[in-house]
Amino acid sequence: MKFRAILFDMDGTLLPMDMKEFSNGYFQFLAKKCECCNLPPIEEFIAAVWRGTYAMVKNDGTVKNRERFWDCFCKETGVSREQMEPLTEDFYAHEFYQGKQFTQENPLAPTAVRIAHEKAPIVALATNPLFPMVGQVSRMDWVGLKPSDFDLITSYETDSYCKPNPRYFETVLERIGCKPEECLLIGNDEREDMFAASSVGISCYLVTDTMISYPDHPWNGPKGSFSELVTMLQELEAWENCPYETLS
Repeated sequence: MKFRAILFDMDGTLLPMDMKEFSNGYFQFLAKKCECCNLPPIEEFIAAVWRGTYAMVKNDGTVKNRERFWDCFCKETGVSREQMEPLTEDFYAHEFYQGKQFTQENPLAPTAVRIAHEKAPIVALATNPLFPMVGQVSRMDWVGLKPSDFDLITSYETDSYCKPNPRYFETVLERIGCKPEECLLIGNDEREDMFAASSVGISCYLVTDTMISYPDHPWNGPKGSFSELVTMLQELEAWENCPYETLS
């Protein structure tokens, strides 16, 4: 098989983690960063962040995820967006690295992305756009990747849908100019990745190391460990005239 575009999920795929453990862990650092904003108690703060996240997941496409989050969070907490947002941007650029302790190493991540570039002219980071771009960049750095490794990176500033809404993947296809049958998605979540992407016609590969299962959406397609994923990528036929350049 060959593909014009290869799409990678981040959390649990390129960057192994338990998402709930990771989120609850780094929220503690985020709350400390923003304590000057007269936040509610930590439990209420974390609950408000989760409700803001849920608002993004349910976004109907009428505004960017960024607007959905801040509208919800500020209503929940009574905190000013003008005061909070610059602090959170600075947090994701600097203190967010502390969240790495709640993730796992993946030395094969750069290898997989490099091989993807050998096989396809377009390689995208189709990570759920729940974080600002600076947060996406910070997390990819934890596994030895950088923005120039991808032709597209989704974030809460750029996107108006989230996984598992299939419209998220449809808008990614529109932005990269590809048909569904020309694309391969690599992810670890049976519902958010496999079900949502395959429902619009994208081929999928499930990484099983930190797989998230859904009895209502079992995946019966290609799957394997991250090391088996690397082997699968190596065996793909390259797209014609693939403009591969060695990643530094």
